[in-house]
Amino acid sequence: MAQRTVLVLLFDDVQSLDVTGPLEVFAGAEQHTPGTYRIRTASLDGAPVRTSSGLTLVPDESSAEAREPHTLLVPGGEGTRHPDPRLIDWLRENGPRAERLVSVCTGAFLLAGAGLLDGRRATTHWAYCDTLARAHPAVEVDPDPIYIRDGRIATSAGVTSGIDLALALVEEDLGRDVALAIARHLVVFLRRPGNQAQFSAQLAAQTAQRDPLREVQQWITEHPADDLTVESLAARANLSPRHFARAFQAETGMPPGRFVDRVRLEHARRLLEDTGGGIEEISRTSGYGTPEAMRRAFVRTLGTAPAEYRRRFRSTPVH
Repeated sequence: MAQRTVLVLLFDDVQSLDVTGPLEVFAGAEQHTPGTYRIRTASLDGAPVRTSSGLTLVPDESSAEAREPHTLLVPGGEGTRHPDPRLIDWLRENGPRAERLVSVCTGAFLLAGAGLLDGRRATTHWAYCDTLARAHPAVEVDPDPIYIRDGRIATSAGVTSGIDLALALVEEDLGRDVALAIARHLVVFLRRPGNQAQFSAQLAAQTAQRDPLREVQQWITEHPADDLTVESLAARANLSPRHFARAFQAETGMPPGRFVDRVRLEHARRLLEDTGGGIEEISRTSGYGTPEAMRRAFVRTLGTAPAEYRRRFRSTPVH
């Protein structure tokens, strides 16, 4: 098996976890299967860079000295806001030469600035998706997935999604068993499918300020198959249904019914992706009651039926 060079581009005010997260994955793969990855870091002049958290990183070489890599990884961070023009020029010239071009978080802005994402579907940290779309209208920005593969180019959302993407690349190169061993060592999931939303239901909604409402939110996520009508949830919060609905909307930014819908959909997606449970069983344990009710929810929200969703995005073999 040919050794693949992974080159990580460094610059001042880079996000340190965008660098070290994926590097730990590739380094773990090299330790597991020696000779598979040659890992290098480079800055424009070969000088040390200071990350946004104050950590100093010493690169292996300058970008001019770097050999043409198999995988070129561009991290994000504060330094992507006003990058050195030489960095963009280097990416414009060298990005097309890499067999795989990868960005983590706001590293997508550097790729877009070099014209490497034009006509492609891409993502970045949810907080910057609108900015990326406005600044680079030729890029099809999708704010939902944690990472996106579009041909030889892969872009990912914030921080930990860089680890997810790196695991997916290692699985592509070396197989599932190697990637699983690395994930276990790092104590992370193998692997969150790229289509998984950047927000869980809890994160998509604001966390309620009052304890009773926070406890209701937690109850919903832990008991999606229970009676989650407004009347039932209001009784749990010791409020009238009308008062509960108003307070929940005010403190979480969404009505209780929409929050319940998101929780149930997220629960069903996770079971379809990670288990071999039948559609009928999953519809019941996710609170839909019937496969048809779950099918309608999936088609309405995701544009696909549960069986097709599982076929496309299952992350573990079903026996």
